This record gives sequence, C-alpha cells and structure tokens, in this order.
Amino acid sequence: MPLAAIADREVSVDAEGFMTEYDEWDEALAPKLAENIGLGVLTEDHWKVIHFLRSDFAENGETPTLRRVATVGAIPTKELFGLFPKKPARKMAYVAGLPKPVGCI
Repeated sequence: MPLAAIADREVSVDAEGFMTEYDEWDEALAPKLAENIGLGVLTEDHWKVIHFLRSDFAENGETPTLRRVATVGAIPTKELFGLFPKKPARKMAYVAGLPKPVGCI
C-alpha cells in the first residue's frame, strides 16, 4: 500500500487516498482530512457521524453505507448531505479514516 503524508505523519492509503489501516487514524488527524476535501471546521454533528462510522466499522469490519448511517445511526440523510455535501458517503469515510464504502463510485 502507498503511504501519504497527512498532518506531519505517514499513513497507509489506497489509490484513491482512503486510509487503509484503522489504527493509524486518531481524532487529531480528522481536521486535516476534512480540510483536504474542503469541509472546514468539524462540528459536534460531524463528530457524531465520524464516531458512529468508526464504531460500526470496528464491529462489522466494513465501512457503513449512507443508508446504514441514516437508519442504524439515526442520522437523517438530509443532515448527512448538509454536513458532507456532494458524495457524503465518500467524504464521511475519508474523514473517519476508513476505506471507501462498498458500492460507492
């Protein structure tokens, strides 16, 4: 796997820039990842989504889809689009340091 320098450290990424090693991510890295994709400052609502994604991934071994975040995480789809505009599933996974969700273009 290739390495990328993010926030003064090297992390393992895939060809599209998604992190591939769960344990290389921490909360200090998320703001830099958000900045990389133009999200700006992460709010409490962003963190709620990020924490759900990370815990769901830890339990199930795959990045949750937008539908799963909305239904299981109880976060309305409209809110997800507001927090992570245009391609929210990709952006949520990227900032949470997870692989791109299955079926995501």
